[in-house]
Amino acid sequence: MPQRWASVVAGSVLSALACTSREATSLSAGSCDAAECTARPSAGGSSAAAEGTSPAAAAGSPAVPVDAIGEGGPTGLAGPGALGPQSGSDVRRDAGGDADAAPDAASAGDRCDVGVFDPSQPPSALTLTGNLGAHDPVIIVAEGRYHYFSTGNGIAAKSSADLLTWRQEPDVFAETPAWFFERVPAYEPRNIWAPDVSYLGGQYHLYYSVSSFGSNRSCIGHATRPSLGAGSWEDHEAMFCSNAPGQNDDYNAIDPNVILDQKGDPWLAFGSFWSGIRLIALTPDGEWSGGEVLPIASRGGGSIEAPFIVRRCGYHYLFVSFGACCQGVNSTYEIRVGRSPELRGPYVDREGVPMLQGGGSLVLEHGGDWVGPGHNAVLIVGQRAYNVYHAYAASNGASQLRISELVWDGEGWPVSGGP
Repeated sequence: MPQRWASVVAGSVLSALACTSREATSLSAGSCDAAECTARPSAGGSSAAAEGTSPAAAAGSPAVPVDAIGEGGPTGLAGPGALGPQSGSDVRRDAGGDADAAPDAASAGDRCDVGVFDPSQPPSALTLTGNLGAHDPVIIVAEGRYHYFSTGNGIAAKSSADLLTWRQEPDVFAETPAWFFERVPAYEPRNIWAPDVSYLGGQYHLYYSVSSFGSNRSCIGHATRPSLGAGSWEDHEAMFCSNAPGQNDDYNAIDPNVILDQKGDPWLAFGSFWSGIRLIALTPDGEWSGGEVLPIASRGGGSIEAPFIVRRCGYHYLFVSFGACCQGVNSTYEIRVGRSPELRGPYVDREGVPMLQGGGSLVLEHGGDWVGPGHNAVLIVGQRAYNVYHAYAASNGASQLRISELVWDGEGWPVSGGP
């Protein structure tokens, strides 16, 4: 079997983090509260509001220790010891495994035993503790831990041994790459948006967004690293840009997310507002193929962003966020979805409305102690699925990490245990 992309797309993410230069000091320290931020708050913070158990999380959620996964652990999950890096697109082998032992991409992505709805055990939100400040989060299982990346100072990073308790890790970038300012002159230092992580050919691939609030002169950057437990990221600079000099694009090159097609070849979805969500083919080493930029979802210039595509049981599911982000308790963010038998679409919602015509069935909205849930990623571990997103605490407007069980109903539509 040729060596192809090995799963883990943990998430597309973001729209706009923008703190003024006045807050640069607080950002570099890893914190930025709602009063300081003009748009997106930092995800790297460790303020008191971001610590502790989330008030709306379901009580009694079992721990998911990575060293027990794949060995009949208490939750019955299969994880990195057995299946390796994991994500929404499909479930594949570990980085050090035998390429010939990897399951076929089509069969892995078309499984129907992932996230099966059990009426006696409806999905719920997990109880989380530790450093929970978050914006546009994405999670991957790799090398014995859960690894988290999100919008933040230099791309925020966290890790967990059990998916429940999170600790802060060093930012991806300690210094701002010079190309950010060359390609996106309005870029505000240290505000890097919406990462997505994947594994391919012995390397972890991190895609991220370089932009400025309200502009579509943007670039999707690309960095690689052979291990998430050691070493550093090698930045390959801009992979794809929109509205650069000489271009007149009606889309916005932010919020990247990688998905494998049924042959195991990588594609990347992206987009925010403007003409909506687009899809491009990648080369085997994770660069843009130079091919067509395909439209797959739109709201006619309205609020749609943060695509994340996952394959399950013969369908590709396109998750997006509608509404207004980054306004604390006034945020109207919500998660919507459509599906298609083909990666290239057309995607339609539960009512049959095309997503290119504004369609999208509701998956998650505000509720209880949480406001504005959005920027959804999907994590698949064994036969269980989780949606990973941020939401604002109704008590103080702090943006925090949320992880909820995700199942599919009898008609094949996703149901979240959120908010």
